Amino acid sequence: MKNMKTVSAKGLELPILGQGGWTIGDNPAKAAEEKAALRRGVALGMTLIDTAEMYGEGASEVLIGEALANISRGSYQLVSKVYPHNAGRETIFRSCDASLRRLQTDYLDIYLLHWRGAVPLAETVDCLEELVQAGKIRRWGVSNFDTADMAELFTLPNGKNCAVNQVLYNMGSRGIEYDLLPFMREHDVPLMAYCPLAQAGRLYRMNRDFSVNKTLLRVAKSYGISIMQLLLAFVLKQDTAIAIPKAGSVMHIEDNFRMLSIRISDEDWAEIDTVFCPPTTKMHLDME
Repeated sequence: MKNMKTVSAKGLELPILGQGGWTIGDNPAKAAEEKAALRRGVALGMTLIDTAEMYGEGASEVLIGEALANISRGSYQLVSKVYPHNAGRETIFRSCDASLRRLQTDYLDIYLLHWRGAVPLAETVDCLEELVQAGKIRRWGVSNFDTADMAELFTLPNGKNCAVNQVLYNMGSRGIEYDLLPFMREHDVPLMAYCPLAQAGRLYRMNRDFSVNKTLLRVAKSYGISIMQLLLAFVLKQDTAIAIPKAGSVMHIEDNFRMLSIRISDEDWAEIDTVFCPPTTKMHLDME
């Protein structure tokens, strides 16, 4: 889908629907299927691939590198993340190089600080800026940053170069809508939503199961889609959101892709809001 809607990450255009790399590469028996899914997604236009050095301690990066080895590097975009304890001057450059080797590439499109740790934020930002200057990364961003973290980041000399904030967001975890998402919109930082399908539909925080909810069942049935596709549509209705669902099979990749052509009515979203309510107060940032 060459005309997929994109979101600008400091001038870098990213498709609104990508592919997540969490748990990919963990099971050798699934490697061939996972590689086929990644290649199918790229062919459909889901060209943004997200991973991290933490995922399988590099196994996810290795599998992704192998899957895409014969595809033109300019036809897909790679996002990886550095551990907080590797985000200082003594280790971040080695971590970045190791991710590049595993992914079989000479640059990352975006490199993220996975979450905040003991390394001073200013030190990490300075190192990320050096990686940009060295051509090893095109943009940098953060992950699991709440509003106060983002506000602190923006006080730093180069903090406003942050291209994305990757956080958990789905129909059952809407806390960022209260203050974090408005802050990010105000400062032109796109949302990269991980776990957009809430771990295959398990609504862990509210201890309910999406798959048996009568409202979701009715709405999904009326459009001829699955509840998983409805969950994905929920994230993508945010105009500055990029969803990165993990899909380890070609079938799931194609199901996710088909959701791009479905438009849910405002009336149906309003009904869903009465069951899975938007936040009315500040909430703790969910992480997985």
